[in-house]
Amino acid sequence: MRHISFVAFLLGSALPALANDGFGGLSATGLTFDQTDAVEMVEENLFIGIDKVSVDYVFRNTTDHDVTGEVIFPLPPVAVWASWESSMNLPEDLTNLDIVDFTATVDGQPVDVTIDKIAVMEEGWEEDRALSDQYDTPGRDVTAELARFGIPLTLDVVNIRDMLMAMSDEDKAAIKATGIADYWEGDPAADMPPEAYGMWSVVTRYHWTQTFPAGAEVRISHSYTNRPPGGLFYWSNPPEEYQTYLVDQYCIDEGTSAALVKAIKSPTNEEFGDFGIAYNIAYVLRTANSWAGPIGKFTLTLDKGDPANVISLCAEGVKKTGPTTFVVEKENFTPTKDLEILIVTRGNL
Repeated sequence: MRHISFVAFLLGSALPALANDGFGGLSATGLTFDQTDAVEMVEENLFIGIDKVSVDYVFRNTTDHDVTGEVIFPLPPVAVWASWESSMNLPEDLTNLDIVDFTATVDGQPVDVTIDKIAVMEEGWEEDRALSDQYDTPGRDVTAELARFGIPLTLDVVNIRDMLMAMSDEDKAAIKATGIADYWEGDPAADMPPEAYGMWSVVTRYHWTQTFPAGAEVRISHSYTNRPPGGLFYWSNPPEEYQTYLVDQYCIDEGTSAALVKAIKSPTNEEFGDFGIAYNIAYVLRTANSWAGPIGKFTLTLDKGDPANVISLCAEGVKKTGPTTFVVEKENFTPTKDLEILIVTRGNL
């Protein structure tokens, strides 16, 4: 079930006079591998929908010897406080190691995937830093520091908050000095109790050891629940000044702009007016560049979920193949930028 709670969260697509409610989420990414000149990606068939991402790959070992290495699917860092704010598009059970229901097969057979987590501090990141770079250097690793204080690598923020509050004054001062947690004394006059805040993020990585036999092809597939960010969406045609950055980000042309206005038009002129729900889907394509050479044949299938929904992205050669589906096909493809996809649905409150 999609976990969405609306809180005040600046997304940048709301009317200036209105608060814009939103929810955070996760970027999607492909499989990574230690940089190799021995294994090429012959095919990638990528499917992206609002609720699901699935990928089918064909890899070929171009050498005369077996190549073994670690295949990794990393999630971006998730701030511990995010679930406390109830603004993240995450499952309700945050004690589960697998937060996206990740599954993988190799040559049609299920593979045992290892899940590990590290804690990082993301301070000092540039806001526009490339997502694929974040996976290589996601921040300062504070896993050992959390272990020293007996704090588990979980997104169960209620449990973390209780553990932070239960620490001795000495340990509270020590963990605060590291910068990975902070405390507020509260305001008794306003009947506001003391509070504790975890300042770190958790990175989840799915991985397994894979051997690519000499001269042979290996077919790898994986799928997982898509949990993109988004929020309330308002639109004008022509776009107002505060909306123009979305035009560039998602290549919104005149036809799409008109379609957005039509899609979010209230049929009953209810109190909340004309608004939609936006899903801002990011997919990191450049992880494919860790394999040898370009992608031989690349196929992207997009599903906007409902014929009344509107989709927009910056891509050449987008072809409509059904009421909700679109396809992009490329050969000898070397990704130089990542996908950013906007899907807008009619809002309902």
